[in-house]
Amino acid sequence: MERLLVLIRHGQSEGNANHLFTGWNDPELTPQGVFEAEAIASALGDTRFDIAFTSSLRRAQHTLQIILHKLGQSELTTVESPDLNERNYGDLTGLRKAEARSLWGKDFVDRWQRSYDLAPPEGESLRDTSARVVPYFITRVLPCVLSGERTIIAAHGNSLRALVMVLEQIDPGQIATMEISTGTALLYKMNADGTVCGKRTYPSPVI
Repeated sequence: MERLLVLIRHGQSEGNANHLFTGWNDPELTPQGVFEAEAIASALGDTRFDIAFTSSLRRAQHTLQIILHKLGQSELTTVESPDLNERNYGDLTGLRKAEARSLWGKDFVDRWQRSYDLAPPEGESLRDTSARVVPYFITRVLPCVLSGERTIIAAHGNSLRALVMVLEQIDPGQIATMEISTGTALLYKMNADGTVCGKRTYPSPVI
């Protein structure tokens, strides 16, 4: 039995292009973001999926729609959930990153952005994000994968970081070095016990 899980970070959004803390704001994809989604679909080739999951935010939904359309699978059963949403950046939401650093200081903003357990004012830490993403994955998504349903998730940088930490058993202390760029696909092959037995990344990571 093939147990396939594909994680997709949405293509570039208007928030990404403008260097904003986007969080739960809901901008659309840029033309570059559309191109990135189409490139992922081309990389997936003739891969067939049985079920799809995405967040409640348009940039992830649109990315998934582009990919499935290009794969000829637009009618695929798709489940949307806010549990897969991007991290809530609280008071940083909508601010340019340079503007946030001028208000709170570079050290604070960088620590909020990259650490595991520090949250910006009125926002979520990555640990908080994990607390909603991981249970949803375990109860709703993983049973599909383990039953042999080829599964694709289109979500966000931080919600996917939370999943990758669990799938690859990465220590929270190493999380600051993890980056998932827009338009990235992570393809996992899973064992029957939910552990990973193989991984491919598109585009190939720079070494």
